[in-house]
Amino acid sequence: MSWTREVACQVREWRAARARWRADMERFKAEQRAARKSGKWPENPGPPPTGFALLPWLLMGMGSFSNLLQGETPNPWIGGLGLFTFNSLYIYVTFRSFVKEAREARSTKVALVLMGLVTCGLALGYGGSWLYFFPLLGLATGAVLRGPRLGQIGLGLTALAAVVSFFRAGWDAINVAYGTFLSTMVTAAILSLSEAVRELRAAREELARRAVEKERLRFSRDLHDLLGHTLSVIVVKSEAARRLAPRDLDAALTQITDIESVGRQALTEIREAVTGYREGSLTTELDRARSALSAASVDPVVRQSGAPLTSQNEALLGWVVREAVTNVVRHSCATRCEITVEGVRDHHVRLTVTDDGTGPGAPATGLAEGIGGTGLKGLTERLAAAGGSLRAGPSPRGGFTVTAELPVESVDLTPSAVATAPREP
Repeated sequence: MSWTREVACQVREWRAARARWRADMERFKAEQRAARKSGKWPENPGPPPTGFALLPWLLMGMGSFSNLLQGETPNPWIGGLGLFTFNSLYIYVTFRSFVKEAREARSTKVALVLMGLVTCGLALGYGGSWLYFFPLLGLATGAVLRGPRLGQIGLGLTALAAVVSFFRAGWDAINVAYGTFLSTMVTAAILSLSEAVRELRAAREELARRAVEKERLRFSRDLHDLLGHTLSVIVVKSEAARRLAPRDLDAALTQITDIESVGRQALTEIREAVTGYREGSLTTELDRARSALSAASVDPVVRQSGAPLTSQNEALLGWVVREAVTNVVRHSCATRCEITVEGVRDHHVRLTVTDDGTGPGAPATGLAEGIGGTGLKGLTERLAAAGGSLRAGPSPRGGFTVTAELPVESVDLTPSAVATAPREP
């Protein structure tokens, strides 16, 4: 029963290999037709490599087949059976050599060993043209084997061919041994190089695909962070202008002027995000946070300490401030928001944004410690790529807290906290 299952498995593998070959040929023909229409030479001008490329070498056994037909071989039934067995094993091994999983399978190695035994038996029994099955054995060996042991196995197979051929043909064994070594090493080199080229092409395509995905993700994050914050500020300032218009037209006009300024700045930032040259500024984002929070009737308190940060850290922390303040304005129903930037031990800088909101739409609703919205998830990935971290969750005293930490080259740990009182935008 195990033998029957093995045969059935081999038949399925053969059918799968034939289906893959047909699919590759169809793809190759389609590429050729497209290349002819476009007038450009295809990147891969040759057909996909398969076992069919190694089948013509079986013509080296035509001398032995001719001896059988002419009755010059003693015990022709044994010779015919040996020839059929060798050809069958050769076809089986060479067709499996172009699929990595099949090439490394135990059944392929066993078939290669059986092929060697049949070759030795036919060469010792008949000699003459039957000795040229050794180069065919070397070709199959080079098609299957890879790695550092190939040289040792190739030399061992060459020595075996030389000894057996010398026993049957004397000094003509040099030609058989040379042909065996050459077929083994050249076949292995060509197929290894071809496989390396295919792997490099596949790796290049994968890198290109990942680069496109990375750029799409960057663009998506930038648009989310830019438009989410900007639209929230515009909505808040529009509501403030509507409330102020009946009783204080000058204050309402000030809010409308801010809306125009925010809109123009948003256009600039979107252009910069599209071209990939946008670099955020923590100071700018803190100023915008004060304005947005004040317009939403939230008291902003900003504290900063430590040495100036690098441009990368400024940009990352600026994104965190923008996203956290947007959530406060949109969801928290808070009356106070504290933003603290400080140096901590082990050369890290920490940004904390805390509000006292209790609104039903607050980000903390239904969350334990963790990351909830799309914006915070994107910021978590950004900071993780820079060796930092982001935590977001409900505060023990109520409200919501977002904490970001980043490594810096040098941080001044001398506290010089500056509290900024709320001011009208």
